[in-house]
Amino acid sequence: MTLEQRPQSKHKVKEERDVYATMRDGVKLALDVFRPDAEGKFPALLAMSPYGKGCQSTELPPQPPNSPIHLNVRSVEAGDPRYIASNGYVHLIADVRGTGGSEGEYYGWMSKQEAQDGHDLVEWAAAQPWCDGNVGMVGISYYGTIQLFVAAEQPPHLKAVMPWNAVGDYYREATHHGGITQNFFYFLYQKIGAEKCVSATKKDRSPEEYKQLVERARSDPDLRMYPDLFTIVDAPRKIPCFFDILVNYTDGPFYQERSMNNKYDKVKIPSYVSSGWWAHAHMHLQGTFAHYAEIDAKKKITIFPTTSLHPLPVQFNDEVLRWFDYWLKGIDTGIMNEPPIKIFVMGDNKWRFENEWPLARTQWTKYYLNQWERLSTEPELYSDEPDSFVQQPPYVTSEINSVKYQTQPLTQDIEVTGPIAFYLYASIDQDDTNFYTTLLDVGGDGSVSEPTKGFLKASHRKLDQNLSKPYRPYHPHLEAEPVVPGDVYEYAIELPPTSNVFKKGHRIKIDISSMDHPSMGRLPNAPLGAAHHPWHVCSSKTTLHKIYRNTKYQSHLLLPIIPAKS
Repeated sequence: MTLEQRPQSKHKVKEERDVYATMRDGVKLALDVFRPDAEGKFPALLAMSPYGKGCQSTELPPQPPNSPIHLNVRSVEAGDPRYIASNGYVHLIADVRGTGGSEGEYYGWMSKQEAQDGHDLVEWAAAQPWCDGNVGMVGISYYGTIQLFVAAEQPPHLKAVMPWNAVGDYYREATHHGGITQNFFYFLYQKIGAEKCVSATKKDRSPEEYKQLVERARSDPDLRMYPDLFTIVDAPRKIPCFFDILVNYTDGPFYQERSMNNKYDKVKIPSYVSSGWWAHAHMHLQGTFAHYAEIDAKKKITIFPTTSLHPLPVQFNDEVLRWFDYWLKGIDTGIMNEPPIKIFVMGDNKWRFENEWPLARTQWTKYYLNQWERLSTEPELYSDEPDSFVQQPPYVTSEINSVKYQTQPLTQDIEVTGPIAFYLYASIDQDDTNFYTTLLDVGGDGSVSEPTKGFLKASHRKLDQNLSKPYRPYHPHLEAEPVVPGDVYEYAIELPPTSNVFKKGHRIKIDISSMDHPSMGRLPNAPLGAAHHPWHVCSSKTTLHKIYRNTKYQSHLLLPIIPAKS
């Protein structure tokens, strides 16, 4: 949409701060209300999060990446309230229970109570004299994820949602990549503040179960390697919500309450989901594809290339109007005449519409690990000697060791679009490790980009055969199975989807490592800066990794190749 095509503001805006809505149990939640200063009734768009409603309406122009406050405004994710309200909507921005100006206690990410509060806020909004009874929800990240949980509560007046960068599976996507503890929520819960936070683990477990979980975490040698993390399990009241993540090692009721994968059948309203390819190693991209696959209602998906959603670009607010003008006002904006899938194809750097996912024309192609660091469509037939690397823990070194395999320079462009899996045969000399598998695009000039990256904790290698697909291995993560040192196992590793054209003269490369650390967030290509860099709890033991690639153990990468148009 060009500047000339953007909707022209129709109304002046009236702002009301610290309006209170009463929930079913009597707790009052605080909202800021932005509405057209005009007679009549309007549709309402609700946004809710624990980040503080006031900062969502600070009047700042868009900030470029070189702005000294660019990273400080990444929490502005509820949409532009003045632009939205001036175009005929009531924009409501709420502090969730136990945060900001709202009463009650905060039980962490997407608790059942929070979804019920969202239901009540929708119905409260629909009953106000300025609302025409049509309510939608809007916003990104936390603001996006909560929309789906509220939609699953099925409030009668919620007519459509627009969950961008919304997490689907709290364990797999957000807190434990491949079973490896990911520490973004340490930053997030520090940011929210702990003054009204309550440990759901302490609330929901028996005293004996709670004590056992705490003792296990306190004795974990990997956690003890990180003083900032150890102090949270040693003193749970410091950051109660992150304490819950650190002591709940495996998937189970705590994570299932906060995940959408058992609630999609309850979402019956139009949903427009979106993320960016940049989020492959963070917590938004995989959920977005899961939402699109599982929601049985009118739906759209758009996948962006860059980190430009922080702070919000103007195109987000324009899409808000296109989507909700159609579903809440009955205006044919053309948004539902488009194919349902819109992706940015990296490498070619072009937008493209599609009709299904994975693409029906996909040619699933195996690229095998070969000797001399080669990656080939032909399997290794000659060498039984494995490749290897040793990784010392981060209290010994910051150096990350790995083994790498790459193709010869490509003789033609190769498009990789879709989900990816890596089947790795390996042994280690300890009882556990982490495997990080990074897909890289290496240019002829030596430049490198990272289309996607996958993770798996060795002790979480067990597969659920019923839920797994060749291109998407699914691990239950219900228990750890220690590795027998020296034994060779197959590790099936999911890599989040991507769309990237590896250009003629480039190489396709896979890097296998076992460690990352917080200081990596200072690298120029760290997603969204240091605070969003998804560093993980690593092994506290020096570990020898052997990578096998021979006739018996054919380690390979499964790529979704899209044939060139004839």
